[in-house]
Amino acid sequence: MGQWEQEGTAPHFAVGPGYALYRGPLADSTPHRHAAFQIAVAVPGGTVTVADGAGVRHRGPAVVVPPMVRHRMAPVHWATAFYVDPHCAFADRLRAGCGDGIAVAPQWGDLTEEDLCPSGVLPSAEVDLRLWTAMEELTDHRVALAGLAARVGLSPQRLRALAQRQLGVPLTRWRIWRRLARAADALGEGRTLAEAALAGGFADQAHFSRQMREMTGLSPSEVLPVLRASGPAGRAHPA
Repeated sequence: MGQWEQEGTAPHFAVGPGYALYRGPLADSTPHRHAAFQIAVAVPGGTVTVADGAGVRHRGPAVVVPPMVRHRMAPVHWATAFYVDPHCAFADRLRAGCGDGIAVAPQWGDLTEEDLCPSGVLPSAEVDLRLWTAMEELTDHRVALAGLAARVGLSPQRLRALAQRQLGVPLTRWRIWRRLARAADALGEGRTLAEAALAGGFADQAHFSRQMREMTGLSPSEVLPVLRASGPAGRAHPA
């Protein structure tokens, strides 16, 4: 069938090494900030629209949103949204093309999931390898930041400074982003919202819902049907 699903097919969610993707209708989200790059890609001949924090609308066949840039997606009947980890090699190509702000990027209009591999698993050439290692290990919510910093040979302050300077992503926000990925996996496996919150390391279901809305513009109940439809088999590789 190629890159694009025909209209009327079920929305799809998948996670691979260094990325995640959603394919389907995009709702009118609330303002939010991801801890990853987002590439919103329209169907051939179509456009997607992203409004920045000042209300300026960026419209084109593909739009790139850097990490921690506040934005809001305009609704569209069908599109693909890619989420790329900021410390992987593919993110270097996005940084070179969009700088610090939202950018219309027609060159990514034919981006496919296959294009993200194998660079999704490789460390960015612009990121200190100690930071890359630490961010990979932050998947485990039981790891304390002080212990993690010592493990990679840095002080906690130096590790936090590296993340902010090289990626523009506070480590606390990155940890929440990874927790959301774990909770999404749990929902796809058929677990309840409360069970998914626990699996992600959130204090409770309300905490899970607040953090998801802040970082994706959507609530867990809004994404639940897609996650259940995709299921664990829809995930290329656990993030």
